[in-house]
Amino acid sequence: MAFDYKELGFKCGLEIHQRLDTDTKLFCRCATYADTEEPVASIERYQRAVAGETGHVDRSTSFESSRGREFRYRIFRKTTCLVDIDEEPPHHASQEALETALKIAAYLETKVPDEIEPMRKEVVDGSNPSAFQRSMMVGYDGRLHFGKSSIEIPSIFLEEESSGIEDAKGELAIYRTDRLGVPLIEIDTSPAISNPKEAKEIAMQIGLLLRLSGRVQRGIGSIRQDVNVSIKRGTRVEIKGVQELDRMDSIIEREVERQVNLVEIADELKKRKAHVGKASDLTHLFKGTESQIIGNGIKENGVVLGVRLAMFKGLIGREINEGKRLGTEISDYAKKGGVKGIIHGDESMEKYKISAKELKDLEKELKLSKDDSFILIAAGKHMAEKAMEYAILRAELSMQGVPPETRATEPNSDTTRFMRPLPGGSRMYPETDILPIAPDKDAYMRMIKNRLSPEEIRKNLEADIGNRQLAEQMLWSYNYQSYLFIRENTKAQPSIIASILLEKFTELRRKGIAVDDIGNEALLEIFESYAKERITKPGIEELLKLVPNSKAEVDNYIKGKNLVRLTGREVEKLVKDNKGASAEETRNRLMAKYRLNVDGAELNSAIRKIFGE
Repeated sequence: MAFDYKELGFKCGLEIHQRLDTDTKLFCRCATYADTEEPVASIERYQRAVAGETGHVDRSTSFESSRGREFRYRIFRKTTCLVDIDEEPPHHASQEALETALKIAAYLETKVPDEIEPMRKEVVDGSNPSAFQRSMMVGYDGRLHFGKSSIEIPSIFLEEESSGIEDAKGELAIYRTDRLGVPLIEIDTSPAISNPKEAKEIAMQIGLLLRLSGRVQRGIGSIRQDVNVSIKRGTRVEIKGVQELDRMDSIIEREVERQVNLVEIADELKKRKAHVGKASDLTHLFKGTESQIIGNGIKENGVVLGVRLAMFKGLIGREINEGKRLGTEISDYAKKGGVKGIIHGDESMEKYKISAKELKDLEKELKLSKDDSFILIAAGKHMAEKAMEYAILRAELSMQGVPPETRATEPNSDTTRFMRPLPGGSRMYPETDILPIAPDKDAYMRMIKNRLSPEEIRKNLEADIGNRQLAEQMLWSYNYQSYLFIRENTKAQPSIIASILLEKFTELRRKGIAVDDIGNEALLEIFESYAKERITKPGIEELLKLVPNSKAEVDNYIKGKNLVRLTGREVEKLVKDNKGASAEETRNRLMAKYRLNVDGAELNSAIRKIFGE
């Protein structure tokens, strides 16, 4: 569906979250690396909403707290401590993380506060055992330049990463605490992005700047983009966790489509003077029902609750995104109460095996007219009541248009699902256990003065590598920092380093070789061996296949796998010993046998010398 985004009053802003590659967590000295160790203990907690600095309870935390879920946290020996579970005061902030955050802030030309004030952000969705996340603003009033345009960067925050969810079933959620507290930088843009494609371009440029800092983690989940979207007659909706940039513009387009359709539905509901009734207990209508869904719901003293949706007929089933209807949205809210879904009046009752008599009795009990619809929920009493409360809330919100929500991306889809109401400012309050931090503004100004733009870095790479295409690829590659490290510490040709890290790494990665697990020190030893003519270029490839996930020294592989390069007189001797063959036959035979040990150019030189070519 094509949209005139200006006509719609489209607004869009990004929140980019990136884990930093530091030695320790932000407010304790635990390691930040992900480990394969087994948990040594678990703790269990329940969380409830409290008033923030403004004296009000935030709507999102109130919603999460009302769900009454139990949270279980896996504890690890190397990557978890008492600070993580709020049983010990936080330590001083990681200086390495602060310096990295300020370096990134300098790229974006932000101002730095006179004092950096650590704050607590209330979080009761279970992702933090303490029910809050520590966060501090390190920059404001910045600007990102992209192409011939630019956009304001109103704020940059340094904060703690949340726990990683392991499993969630019903009222129990299980989290891992090994990544909890890892330093995380959040970069916010102004809501001035004009269309979905521009949003993707800006996200890519910010991601590039983060990688160029050389201090960010790699891998799935290490960077996340949250997208805020609204239209003139809609409201702000936050889409969490857009990890695949290739899909960002499509996800935004689908959100605009959703909001446009929800506004149209609201207009129709208002025109019809629709309203939502009160929940009724309909359990007695379904004694001996053949409906498996309802029958399972009322086992062990469960109930069937129903509610009249006056003048909603035909709108619950209206599609708002491909495969998504207003009924889907109501169901998503109900699921937060623990049920698997709802039954609504725009569906076929036959598929649920609800009999004609049951349907007729239901219509009579709820006093339904031909223009009305309904919602049914069958579950344990407490669960059904909570789910129906949320379903009624969403049905009532449908008459207002677009609810202010936080939504999550769906796997393998460009659509989203409801997570919780959109948070406000009421969940922030000061962190009293940490003193304000005075940044070194002189050092920061030197960072701004000495920073290079991505285009300047690209030009330097092109001059160094001698190939514009490889330079462009290297600029956008996660191997850029490895390139710099190897380039600065060996005499290997820059073009060789670049082609191996880009082209050969890609080729080996596709073959299942874990080249990304090779550390910089091992890479340095490989390229240093090449620069000193101990191995050939094909020998580099063989070493890249052997080194991942191995603790053996590179030198041991060179000797043990017979990868030592033959040079000078050794190569000439091979040519002379190949008697009775032509120059071409000699070249082919020797390269077939000594491909890993003989450099092709040197072999050609020896053949010309001996054969007189």
